[in-house]
Amino acid sequence: MTEKKDDAVTKALDKLKPIVSKLGFGGIVGYMSGMATKTVGRAVAIIGGMTFIALQSAAYMGYLNINWGQIKDSAVSKIDTDADGELTIEDAKTYWHKLKKMLTYNVPSAGGFSAGFLYGVTYS
Repeated sequence: MTEKKDDAVTKALDKLKPIVSKLGFGGIVGYMSGMATKTVGRAVAIIGGMTFIALQSAAYMGYLNINWGQIKDSAVSKIDTDADGELTIEDAKTYWHKLKKMLTYNVPSAGGFSAGFLYGVTYS
């Protein structure tokens, strides 16, 4: 069986070679981590949304009295990294840097990790 050197996938891989070689191992594990984060994030969002719907429905029907303001204040105080009383992009950046530091710890050639992670979260 002869191999075709000019098939579509081979041509595409040849064109992507400069990009893939720059991303390397760090980009690949970044992409996989991004995909996993997106998947887990969706599951957490579904569970959180279903829980909110159930609680809010019970409150609407008079079974519960929920102080959402107190819940919000408590949640914000626990995850607000700059203690300004609000969840801002700066808080998200802080959590991103902590996550990246953990996920790239002792990873060889982790330079492409951020690009791979972003691609995995965005396009997977």
